[in-house]
Amino acid sequence: MALKPLHDRVLVRRTESDEKTAGGLIIPDSAKEKPAEGVVVACGDGARKDSGELIAMAVSEGDKVLFGKWSGTEVTVDGEELLMMKESDIMGILS
Repeated sequence: MALKPLHDRVLVRRTESDEKTAGGLIIPDSAKEKPAEGVVVACGDGARKDSGELIAMAVSEGDKVLFGKWSGTEVTVDGEELLMMKESDIMGILS
């Protein structure tokens, strides 16, 4: 990976959404919504308090996470589209 997030930022790879609905209808690419879940690819070291003390990250590489629909900034790294977002944009870790 050629990109390391700084501070409390996280690099996320979106997971692919289903091609079919529950009823079996195939969804064309133009009608698909971008998925709001993904896998953490890289993490920064964490935020800092006013005193300079490091606040550890709650997520780590490999975690499957849920985030807001409009969260993050799309970046292209090594030809792959990823999302860079603050840790606070992540709503939860999926198990």
